[in-house]
Amino acid sequence: MMTWENHLHDTTHKWFAIYTRFKREKTVLKSLTAQGIEAYLPIQKVVRQWERKTKTVELPLINCYVFVKITKSQYKEVLSTRDVVTFVKFSKNLIAIPEEEITLMRRVIGEYDQIEMTPICFKEGEIVEIISGNLTGIKGKLITQRSKHEVVIALERIGFQMQISVEPSLLRKVAAYI
Repeated sequence: MMTWENHLHDTTHKWFAIYTRFKREKTVLKSLTAQGIEAYLPIQKVVRQWERKTKTVELPLINCYVFVKITKSQYKEVLSTRDVVTFVKFSKNLIAIPEEEITLMRRVIGEYDQIEMTPICFKEGEIVEIISGNLTGIKGKLITQRSKHEVVIALERIGFQMQISVEPSLLRKVAAYI
């Protein structure tokens, strides 16, 4: 029988990533802070240029992610916060993010103007899971990557092979295909 890891602790505050609804990161940050929960949203200033004007906008470094530093008792409070979708898990394990990684992210954002976060690349044949949208929780085998913004996965558990196109940011790797 497989046991799942859960790094939540009764008394020690640890960092975790939460997944938010699209373009709701700042709202979630405000709500969590108002509840007394320590939260961090890495923001970068980006210059956007339109036909007639140039504007500096503040955008999340990682779309749909906010980081929270919580104990076990705050878990449900975070999940019940409006526009929070779920905690980011790795193979169903709730893994804490080391304090050093949050510190490093804060230092890098303060030091550099243009930062690009790219998700871990997927390889053909890997088993992936959809982590957002109506198909959340569905697992399938990655068939191909059509473009930077589209991968094709095969869903075979229904007795037929159904191929769907999915945005890579909505996937997470489950295990290598054997």
